[in-house]
Amino acid sequence: MLKIHEALYLDHTAQKGRGVFTMQDIAPMTVVEISSVLVLDRKARELLDQTPLYNYIFEWGPDQDKQCCVAWGYVSMYNHSYRANCEYFMDFEEAVIRIQTVRAIAAGTELTINYNGDWNDEKKVWFEASR
Repeated sequence: MLKIHEALYLDHTAQKGRGVFTMQDIAPMTVVEISSVLVLDRKARELLDQTPLYNYIFEWGPDQDKQCCVAWGYVSMYNHSYRANCEYFMDFEEAVIRIQTVRAIAAGTELTINYNGDWNDEKKVWFEASR
């Protein structure tokens, strides 16, 4: 399954490489993407951790140290923010990740998620990130 809101596009962003942006205003609580994932076991995760893909995978499942996943679509392209305007939700049974806005987003704005899971989680991430 892959559904991406028609207004989303990828573009370059200062100091972060690429990111997901919107061409039009998006209302709060709008699902902007639903993407299937490829679930990988611990052995595959150990190999991925030694590659540049490490920064694009998600911990997966109720026992997160045993599995990870690669998401399709734009999911792996959303940049981190401690003041994220979107949140992601994992559906382990359906093997999908859903991205939903948490507030109104204006046209031209980058859509961001908090890599800690909850959109407003201030816990430090594994890389240097501005607050």
